[in-house]
Amino acid sequence: MNTQVEDIEMLERAILSEARDEADQIKAEAKEKVDAIRKRAQERAEAEGRAILDAARQDVERLRGQAVATAQLKARSAQLAHREQLLDRVFKTVKEKLPEVQKRPDYDQIAAMLLREALVQLRVNKAEIRADKVTQNSLEKSALGEISKELKGQFTMGPALEEGIGVIVNAADGKLHYDNTLETRLNRLQSTLRASVNKVLLGEKP
Repeated sequence: MNTQVEDIEMLERAILSEARDEADQIKAEAKEKVDAIRKRAQERAEAEGRAILDAARQDVERLRGQAVATAQLKARSAQLAHREQLLDRVFKTVKEKLPEVQKRPDYDQIAAMLLREALVQLRVNKAEIRADKVTQNSLEKSALGEISKELKGQFTMGPALEEGIGVIVNAADGKLHYDNTLETRLNRLQSTLRASVNKVLLGEKP
């Protein structure tokens, strides 16, 4: 009888021991799986963190580049605006000094050149000439008659100009018109002269 009881107890102990071993193995396997999952999660988190940091770093670099480009553009725009102001001031000063041209000893030749150029541009043999009083007096001395003979045309002096220095020629009942005043000539040349004047302002040779 005792032997049977002992056998049962031994069997129970063996079963319990096997169950504990199996439980320990399950726990160990579960722990390994948990550790593996935790490790993968940590690696993924670190990778995502690096990706976020890289993206943030790229954004910072991009924003810094944009800020530098914007600052450079603003500086360039300010420089160009300042240069344009200087150019405008130069041409304004030149325009204000145009009346001094009429004080030159060779202004008679200049007035004749202005008239001849206007008539040649229009290619007419009959026209009315309007000029400021100084230019008008200069042309009436001899240039008007000489140019009329030279171009074989009939050119008459009209009312004096109230504004401008030089000549304006009208022909074909006003359908043809050529403004050859010094102010208009300066305006026509302004775009061509801007580059040369700009070089002078920058201290370069024109």
